[in-house]
Amino acid sequence: MKVCTDATLFGAMAPVNGSERVLDIGTGTGLLALMAVQLGASHATGVELTEAAFAEARINFCNSPWNERLTVFHGSIQQFANNTPNRYDLIISNPPFFQNHSKASDHLRRQARHADLLPFPDLIACVDRLLGDSGLFHLLLPNHAVKRFSTMAHEHGLHLLGQTDIRGHHHNPAKVSALTFSRQLQPCSFRLLTIYQSDRVYSKESEDYLSPFLLRFSRHN
Repeated sequence: MKVCTDATLFGAMAPVNGSERVLDIGTGTGLLALMAVQLGASHATGVELTEAAFAEARINFCNSPWNERLTVFHGSIQQFANNTPNRYDLIISNPPFFQNHSKASDHLRRQARHADLLPFPDLIACVDRLLGDSGLFHLLLPNHAVKRFSTMAHEHGLHLLGQTDIRGHHHNPAKVSALTFSRQLQPCSFRLLTIYQSDRVYSKESEDYLSPFLLRFSRHN
């Protein structure tokens, strides 16, 4: 799967204040883990099932300026959760989106897009097992799945703390939502973020998030 604007924006929005131990579930090529350590996390561990993506993440981690603060594990998050004693301050995930949709013909693309190998109940159970008592769980979901996932998470003691609905332009409906869950029950904040103010021109809010990460903004820094 190509790196898309939604995923990059999601990574830039991760609630990293500094020194967190971060777990990236389904790290792919390592994008979110890399962004987390750039934001100030003390260490990020990526877990990736697909061998090709795992190999690419390992190369990307080794070649990054933060290589000593990055680790990648090859296997399923279910295996990882059953075999590690670690707990994490922040868990991030851009999980497989689609269920009951037509599937891509390419095997690797199909694994990246579909939830067959990581159903929502499994993801929630693993997060419950791995998240520290005061930790946060940050994930990206299609808008239509938010209510169902949030209800399931609540049943496991993970409460929705913040929801940012993301749309491309002002005339578009939101398609994805960045969600943050906590073990502590608190009032939830809701907001809407528009990526573009006009064709190929980022909004001020999205530019503020993305400018530390994208070279297209380097002339502004």
